[in-house]
Amino acid sequence: MIRVDCHLHTVYSGDAVTTIDQLAERVAETGLDVVCVTDHHSVQGAAEALARDIGARVIVGEEIRTTAGELIGLFLAERIPYVLPVDEVVTRIRAQGALVYAPHPFDPVRSSLGDAMLGRLAERGDLDIVEVFNAKVSDPEHNRLAAEAARRYGLPAGAGSDAHDPVGVGAAYLEMPDFDGPADFLAKLGEARVVGELRDHAPLGLIGPPRRG
Repeated sequence: MIRVDCHLHTVYSGDAVTTIDQLAERVAETGLDVVCVTDHHSVQGAAEALARDIGARVIVGEEIRTTAGELIGLFLAERIPYVLPVDEVVTRIRAQGALVYAPHPFDPVRSSLGDAMLGRLAERGDLDIVEVFNAKVSDPEHNRLAAEAARRYGLPAGAGSDAHDPVGVGAAYLEMPDFDGPADFLAKLGEARVVGELRDHAPLGLIGPPRRG
């Protein structure tokens, strides 16, 4: 079994402070095996982490603001522009052979899809993964609603720290069988276990991630 943080940010997001060196340090401290680097409107941090030995496998991702809320593309080959219609963003993600991931879909304080849009995408087969545990939501009820929606639409669960600072990396992750590529990742999510703790936008140093052993 491996540990996968499906959603985190580096300095390339513009609103985060984690450098690639700090990401490597946190990988060593938390025992993460895979990190999905999902910066806002940039794949530069993911590309830099991928080109270096940070101690974990790197999945190139991007958190993309659409006109209907945010989506994440996982296993991207290139950046997708922001503030496009949601259908176009889905098409562009799929054109790269990548996966469509709905982050914090019920969090009202962020640019989230919400119930109606989540349902529309799910029913059309335009959604691959629902983030059922985001470590930064202010109210645990929003994670519960996401988990309920994932079950309702028969979609696999994702979990991520949504870390914007080094100490947050690994605050939430999936424990799952190893995988090879996006299709296998999606297939193995059915065996994944969600692990994590809420940080509620905690200040630096307040809460650390779970550690091995």
